Amino acid sequence: MMSVSTSGSTRREGAVTEIAPVEVTVLVPAEPSDVFGFLTEPDRYVRWMGSEADLEPVPGGVYRVRMADGFSAAGRFLAVEPPHLVVFSWGFADDEAASRTKHAGGEPGGAGAGAGMGAGAGAGSGASAMPAGSTRVTMTLLDEDGGTRLTLRHENLPSESLREGHDVAWNTYLPRLAVRAAGGDPGPDPHA
Repeated sequence: MMSVSTSGSTRREGAVTEIAPVEVTVLVPAEPSDVFGFLTEPDRYVRWMGSEADLEPVPGGVYRVRMADGFSAAGRFLAVEPPHLVVFSWGFADDEAASRTKHAGGEPGGAGAGAGMGAGAGAGSGASAMPAGSTRVTMTLLDEDGGTRLTLRHENLPSESLREGHDVAWNTYLPRLAVRAAGGDPGPDPHA
């Protein structure tokens, strides 16, 4: 294999197939400072995703969200710059969480089952498919027309099936955030 130097790093051609990040953008009819609270305050976070949240929005602080069905994601906050940037690591909190992934139709499946938050192992089974803190989620909030353009980028997903599952999930949950931040009711959580 040939080594190629880019930006001072060396990588081996053909050794790794890079999985494209998930990127989702929504327009939220609320100011960035209001939307920011839905990403950093536990009582507001669970209004659009999850049933419990343990959030310490400082670099190195805890990020843990549990869904009503037992699925949990865990990591650490990596960067917090109010009201425009939130970055945290993300992964299956444990084997129990990995077993609570969903099929595309919302049926329980287990790691590797199919689309849904955390679905599709591909790179192992249980929490080893995507350990807590092993991926990176960046949320950027920009002022736009009296509201917020929220862009989420989820990187370092270890398999195409996990990428597809998180694409479906973030495209389900971020519109829920937009509805909630506008004062509406997004309906029942898909993981309930």
